[in-house]
Amino acid sequence: MKRKLKIEIGLAVLLLLIALFGSFLAPYDPLKVNYDFSLQPPSFLHIFGTDKLGRDVFSRILCGAKTSFGLTFLMLFLIVFIGMIVGLIAGLSNDKVESFFNNIINGLLAFPDTIFAIAIVGIVGAGLFNTVFALALIWWTKYARLTLALVKQEKKKNYLVISKMSGVPPLQRIIRYLLPNILSQILVTAFLDIGNMMISLAGLSFLGLASQPPQPEWGAMLYESKQFMQVAPWMMFFPGLVLFICVLIFNLLSEDIRDYLDPKHYEEKL
Repeated sequence: MKRKLKIEIGLAVLLLLIALFGSFLAPYDPLKVNYDFSLQPPSFLHIFGTDKLGRDVFSRILCGAKTSFGLTFLMLFLIVFIGMIVGLIAGLSNDKVESFFNNIINGLLAFPDTIFAIAIVGIVGAGLFNTVFALALIWWTKYARLTLALVKQEKKKNYLVISKMSGVPPLQRIIRYLLPNILSQILVTAFLDIGNMMISLAGLSFLGLASQPPQPEWGAMLYESKQFMQVAPWMMFFPGLVLFICVLIFNLLSEDIRDYLDPKHYEEKL
C-alpha cells in the first residue's frame, strides 16, 4: 500500500473520530447563548470566533461534524442498499421486469437531482431526515443501474451456471458467489460519492431546507452566517474551510482506493 494512501486513510479515520467524539472535545456548549460575546473575532478564548448569539463557532463545528458525517453515511447506506436490491431483482429476472425497472430508473434520472430534492423537501417539509429521504429517492438509481450492469455481466459466467446446475438455492448463489464478485466495484463507487453527498447535504442546509436551528450543522452554519459576511467573515470562513478539507480528503482517498483496487484504471490514467 502506498504511503500517500496510508496518510489519507489516517486523515479520514481522524476526521471520523473527531466527528464521533466532537461533543466531548468541544470547549463550550454549542447551544449556549451569550449575547455579551456576540460576533467576537477569533481569539485565545474562541479560536474560531463567535456567532450572532455569542456561541463558540469552533464548538459548533466539532458538534456539527457528527450530524454532517452521520447523515452522509446514513444516506450512503440507504442508496447503496436500495440500489443493490433493485439491481439484483432486475438483473436476475426476465426481460419484462428488467424493462420495468429501467423505465423507472430512466424516468428519475431525467430530473436534476438537486432540483428534485428541493421539490420533495418542499412537499414533505424541511428537516434533516426529509432531506436525506429526498436525495436518497433519486440517487439510488445510480447504484441500481450499476448493479444491474454487473449482474448481467456476471450471470453468464461459468461459476454461476455451474452452481445453478449443482442445485444451489438462488439466495445462496447470490450471497456466496454473485455478491463477492460485484461488491468491490459498488463500494468503490460509493466511496467516490461521499464528498458529493456532503456537499449536497450542506447545500440544501444552506438553502434552509435541511438542518433547523439551533442544532449545529455545517451547511446550516453557512446559512446563518451569510448575512454577517462583511462584519463577521469568520462565521462563514471556518465552517466552509472545514467542509472543503473533509470533501477534499475523502475525494483524494476514494480516487487512490479505486486505483489500488483496480490496477487497470491506474494504467489507463498513465
